[in-house]
Amino acid sequence: MSDRLLTHLRHVDLAVPDYDKQLDFYSGVWGLTKVAEESGISFLAAEGSPEQYVVRLRKVDEKRLDLVSYGAANAADVDALAEQLLAGGVQLISQPGKLDTPGGGYGFRFFDVDGRTIEVSADVEVRRHRKIEEKESIPVKLSHVVLNSPDLDRTKDWYETHLGFRLSDTLESPHVGKVMHFMRISNQHHSMAIASGPHTSLHHISFEMRGIDEYMRGSGRLLRAGVRKLWGPGRHMAGNNTFTYFLDPHGNTVEYTTEMEELDEDTWHPHVFDFSQPEVTDQWGTANPMNEMLAKESFNDPDHGVFVAPPV
Repeated sequence: MSDRLLTHLRHVDLAVPDYDKQLDFYSGVWGLTKVAEESGISFLAAEGSPEQYVVRLRKVDEKRLDLVSYGAANAADVDALAEQLLAGGVQLISQPGKLDTPGGGYGFRFFDVDGRTIEVSADVEVRRHRKIEEKESIPVKLSHVVLNSPDLDRTKDWYETHLGFRLSDTLESPHVGKVMHFMRISNQHHSMAIASGPHTSLHHISFEMRGIDEYMRGSGRLLRAGVRKLWGPGRHMAGNNTFTYFLDPHGNTVEYTTEMEELDEDTWHPHVFDFSQPEVTDQWGTANPMNEMLAKESFNDPDHGVFVAPPV
């Protein structure tokens, strides 16, 4: 595909058995705002983001990733993408049409190569948002999502071919080979990354904070609340962003970050970083060392939603 029709990451939708506990976490200590709720589905916004919501929660019997949603510039681009995906043999879940989620809009859903449900939409009403103030340690917006794939290169190639993503950087290790591909749809270093894992699943969801001080205050608030920290605080080399990773009540990894690198796309060439070098994973040297236990947590549970579209 020659033209990039996606503009940005909109929201990530999760489904969980213990819905109330998950809602309390995201609308409480994590710092999102519940903007709508009905029949076991809730929509949570980031106060600094124009998106109607950045996380949707749904009550189910088995935990799954419901979908990942991206924006397009207008309805014509949504239609063009749907036509291109159909021509490329991609399985559509729905045809482009009116959306009945908060903010409305025009969009459709389809399966990616690993069976995840992806949504693309345009003309969604802008949410009234606000500037996050100094020392206010709540998420400004959704930063990026990382997805586990059992076939790293196949998934990377699919997103490049069908959705116009471009490769920013790659992590690899002399012991295990390629570990992660960082992918972009704008000058932001990555809005998505693909991690090598034993099964299709969610690796982590990342939320952008106002700045370093707010990022640290937020990380500290979660520690004081007894939320389990996996890794951090530190600063990655690929993307140059800060990181602290925590586990939500259902074992999904969630991240506070800030200062994601912005690229000159005309001159950028992807790097291959050696993941076994400690300065690659954490330039500061302040994070706990990466180990097999942390990697296993990031694999998450196998996704029960593969090639099964969510009912709503």
